Amino acid sequence: MRNYEVTFILTPVLSESQLQEISDKFYNYLTNNGANIYNRENWGLKKLAYPMQKKHSGHYYYFEFEADPQLLKGLETEFKREERVMRHLVVALDKHSMLFNERRRNGEFNKKKETPKEEENEKPRGRRQ
Repeated sequence: MRNYEVTFILTPVLSESQLQEISDKFYNYLTNNGANIYNRENWGLKKLAYPMQKKHSGHYYYFEFEADPQLLKGLETEFKREERVMRHLVVALDKHSMLFNERRRNGEFNKKKETPKEEENEKPRGRRQ
C-alpha cells in the first residue's frame, strides 16, 4: 500500500448539499475499496488561475490516504464520470511529503501574529550644517 493525496475542483454553481454529496461519494469509494483516509479537507471556493469550462472559480477538496495502486485506476474513472468535477490530481507521496503533511495537519506552519515593533525614537532628518 502506498500513500497518496488527491485534490479536486468542483464547479462553483453547486449547493452545499451537492458539494457534500460529491465529497462523500469519493470518500465512500475510497473507504469501501480498502483505503485508509488520513485527512479530508474542504478548502472552499477559490478563484482559479485561469478559466476552466468558462468558470473563474471552483470548490477545492483535498484527501490524503493510503491505498493499493490498483485502486487509482478506478478512482480516476470515477473522477472522469462525474461531470461536476472540473479538475483532479492524484499524487503519490514519499516519506518526506508524509512528514510535511503531518506537520501541516498539526498546525506547525500556521502564520503567527506578529507583535508590533517598538517604535524607535528617530530624529527628524534635516539639512546638514
